[in-house]
Amino acid sequence: MLLADERVRIVECCRRMAAAGLTVGTSGNVSERRGDLVAITPTGVDYDALTPAGVCVVDLGGHAVEEGPVPSSELPMHLAVYGGTGARAVVHTHPLYATALSTLVDELPGIHYLVMQLGGPVRVAPYERYGSAELAEASVRAMAGRSAVLLRNHGATTCGDTLARAFDRAVTLEWLCRLYHQARLLGEPTLLADDELAAVGEQLRTYGQPGAQRG
Repeated sequence: MLLADERVRIVECCRRMAAAGLTVGTSGNVSERRGDLVAITPTGVDYDALTPAGVCVVDLGGHAVEEGPVPSSELPMHLAVYGGTGARAVVHTHPLYATALSTLVDELPGIHYLVMQLGGPVRVAPYERYGSAELAEASVRAMAGRSAVLLRNHGATTCGDTLARAFDRAVTLEWLCRLYHQARLLGEPTLLADDELAAVGEQLRTYGQPGAQRG
């Protein structure tokens, strides 16, 4: 079975994604790249029923390399992220707070220094129909210099050098969106200045245990 380890990780990630409330029903999708191949969730399959054998494998042109179910409708977006970044994993979600915020603002601002774990304030890509080439292109443009993007009236996408990191960023993004929402309920929140965010970004480069990979 091609990309056997990646398939197992994808199934585990989907279960965690659902448990964290980052998806509704069969929405959202997950992929991981190895070389010129990409393992990605199938379209319209309940995560509780998903098995490693049910995960699709395609090449970078989006063509299936073995028989199996139809890949996620958001395959174009995943492939665009791989083509436009150095990512090795992509997580696309429909979380409540991130999606709500995408309808109201053009950017998730510097409400907390953890936004620098995503590369900085997170932009909102303009609305395009799901599964379209236009959505894929808009997502990558808005993700420039970031590892996350909000999709107008749709959801969110995060990426990373590992699937675990892409998932953690999805959780962080939703937490930041919820924090901003809660603060706005109380008034106009104080935002961190650009120079402070830049300083935190440098500090985060050495955060964690020595030798740990970051990206």
